[in-house]
Amino acid sequence: MKHVRHFNPSLFLSLVHVCLVQANYAPYFFDNGARSTNGNMALLSLSEDTPVGTHVYTLNGTDPEGDPVTYDLTYEAGSRRYFSVDKDLGNVTLIEELDREVSEKVRILVMDANDESPEFINTPYIVGVPENTPSSSSIFKIEAVDKDTGSGGSVTYFLQNIHANKFTIDRHSGVLRIKTGVTLDYEKSRTHFVVVVAKDGGGKLRGDNKVFSATTTVTINVEDVQDTPPMFIGTPYYGYVYEDTLAGSEVLTVVALDGDRGKPNSIHYCIVNGSEDSFEISNTTGAISVIKSPNQLKKEVYELKVQASEVSQEGDISEHVFAVVTIRVVDLNNHPPTFYGENGPQNRFELTMYEHPPEGEILRGLKITVSDSDQGANAKFNLRLIGPGGIFRVVPQTVLNEAQVTIIVENSAAIDFENFKVLTFKLLAIEVNTPEKFSSTADIVIRLLDTNDNVPKFSSDYYIARIPENSPGGSNVVAVTATDPDSGLWGEIKYSIYGTGADLFLIHPSTGIIYTQPWAVLDAEVNSKYNFYVKAEDTDGKYSLAEVFITVLDVNDHSPEFNENIQEKTMIIGSPVKIEAIDQDAEEPNNIVDYSIMQADPANVFDIDQSTGEIKLKSYIRSLDIIHNITKNKDCIWSLVVQAKDRGSPSFSTTAVLKIDITEETLHKGPMAAFLMQTKDNPMKALGVLAGVMGIMVLITIMISTAMFWRNKRSSKIMPVRRIIKKRQIPPSRTVRMDWLKFKRPSNAAEKFVVEDDVKSLPENNENSNNNIQVAPVLPSAPLPPPPPALAPRSDAPGWQVPTVSGSLTPKHIIKPPKKRGHGSTHNALVSELKMRFEKRNAATGEPHI
Repeated sequence: MKHVRHFNPSLFLSLVHVCLVQANYAPYFFDNGARSTNGNMALLSLSEDTPVGTHVYTLNGTDPEGDPVTYDLTYEAGSRRYFSVDKDLGNVTLIEELDREVSEKVRILVMDANDESPEFINTPYIVGVPENTPSSSSIFKIEAVDKDTGSGGSVTYFLQNIHANKFTIDRHSGVLRIKTGVTLDYEKSRTHFVVVVAKDGGGKLRGDNKVFSATTTVTINVEDVQDTPPMFIGTPYYGYVYEDTLAGSEVLTVVALDGDRGKPNSIHYCIVNGSEDSFEISNTTGAISVIKSPNQLKKEVYELKVQASEVSQEGDISEHVFAVVTIRVVDLNNHPPTFYGENGPQNRFELTMYEHPPEGEILRGLKITVSDSDQGANAKFNLRLIGPGGIFRVVPQTVLNEAQVTIIVENSAAIDFENFKVLTFKLLAIEVNTPEKFSSTADIVIRLLDTNDNVPKFSSDYYIARIPENSPGGSNVVAVTATDPDSGLWGEIKYSIYGTGADLFLIHPSTGIIYTQPWAVLDAEVNSKYNFYVKAEDTDGKYSLAEVFITVLDVNDHSPEFNENIQEKTMIIGSPVKIEAIDQDAEEPNNIVDYSIMQADPANVFDIDQSTGEIKLKSYIRSLDIIHNITKNKDCIWSLVVQAKDRGSPSFSTTAVLKIDITEETLHKGPMAAFLMQTKDNPMKALGVLAGVMGIMVLITIMISTAMFWRNKRSSKIMPVRRIIKKRQIPPSRTVRMDWLKFKRPSNAAEKFVVEDDVKSLPENNENSNNNIQVAPVLPSAPLPPPPPALAPRSDAPGWQVPTVSGSLTPKHIIKPPKKRGHGSTHNALVSELKMRFEKRNAATGEPHI
């Protein structure tokens, strides 16, 4: 194996020389991505047996400006030439045989560590660049050095915020250029700041790879060049020559500036055309003067074309610009507008008119003329009215020299006598296009006359009043108010009322006070609400309406009233009886009745509900025996004095005597028994219920018959109808004879209801079960007639059971005998007997109670 020897670096004091043709900056080598001014060929190692003519290395370099480069090798004086180089391609070739054993001076190289950062030299960097420098041009070279060797000593460059910059930098050479397609403009931006970063190639430091960098700021000042034409300031230009202007007087001055503000050139002024030998301009200041007297000027308006040109430092006129100057010859404005009436100048005009004239009407009573004796623009002025807006408008609004003034109605509704008795305006004439703005005014005074243009109006759309029902006739109820803003007779109002509820009331035609008729009697129980209309009308027939609502307040003027002052009630122990009194007052609390027991014998036996009037026994009284223990009076008909008292102020009361017949509850229970006991004192209620039940049964029978008829009629074959009526068997347990319940008065052993045991049953007829039952007023002990023979039940056959009983008790057959203490009436006995038979039959058959 051949040994590789290192060349002595001293053999190459200057290895490579790169020639740059027409370059601003030196070329540089490329070597493994690192920039080097003398290359890394000094580190080249070759075997001593490398054949002569071998291509051993390639030099690679470039120029920042892009010019072509050439390559060459130089040697120390007296040293042997071992290599040659292709000057265009940079290929290095071995031309002398190598011999390791040749005696050479050897250097021991200490390997470098990357412990140094790049450092910029020759800072700070301030560069001046003309604004017309072409894009992609190199403008400055930045240089940084790193004392390390190898990759740690190689330095590359880049810019921060590269996208926001107008510049770019060569990463190897540090040459700063203007970006391609980018130009500099002194007028837009005069200074640019570029931050450059220099970074080494990195290397080992204490075992770690380290990369060091440094930054610096390059200040680039853009230098102005003459590339912008001049410009006029303050255009457009207008000037005026008045009738008293002297020849040679300055009219106005134009000003132009060089667009290149960094190194501005001086400006030269001249009039190109339009002066007609009447105006001249200063070449240096731009002042324009009139050289003729105003009366010699032939035109009213002159338009001068003025040229402003740049004059270089050498005195050459280069770029220029034009401007038009308008000069107007005007009359001296020394006359203000003046108003004239029929008799000459006048500054006050008066008119009398009715309110609300038609819109668009001309105020013909005003004869106004306005004139300005100046000429041209000085005689042009505007007219306008100053005062309440939107009522009138003036025509014309713009006048030249002289015009007749017309005032037209614009808002008729605003010309209202009730709001304005007098309307005052200022008629103003003011010049339009003059510096003096001369003006004059005239007073316009309009006196209005009233018309009947308003309708009387009530203070409210409705009035609510209240009056006690005991108020005497002629009492005041409420006062209505209406107003009419019209003046004189048109503002006088007359009141009247009408409507179905106004019969009891009158109204004063002038004051609007509503009061009751002298003969009126108010009664809240008869009618507590009245409403009608009130009309307010002026003398011309214009009117408005309002509605009046009157409430008659209830006064406690009725006492509670019982339907009877002496009443009789039957009380079953455990159930209450009720007494009721009616108070005819219309409102609460006058018609609320409270009940109380004023007197009872014995005392502390009954309680009464204060609100409902229900009377019941004390809770400890559950039988007649307890009552017998309370009093020695064995008669169970007791009397109470009940008071009914209203809650009005003052309060009224009345009393009634209530006789209560106390009995114990019947042995038989059920709805029918309870119903009959409850209707004991009211037979009409029982008759009504029975009649209703019978009517329902008749209706059901008719419906069934109708259904049977239609079914047989639709049938193709008439079949005989067979009815099988089965008699319900009576269980032996239900044939037990039941005695009639007997009600007795304990006081004198006289029986109230007595029913003999030989009365067995009521007549039964299944076919006539819907017929009314007529009950004759017979004595309770008299037996009922036997049933017809055809329907009489056989002793060996079970009896017919009637499931329901339908019928009515006709009141005309009931005779109410005079009441006698201790004896029951025939009517009560008959009802009791009928009830007992119903209950007995229901109990025997198990049918439900009615």
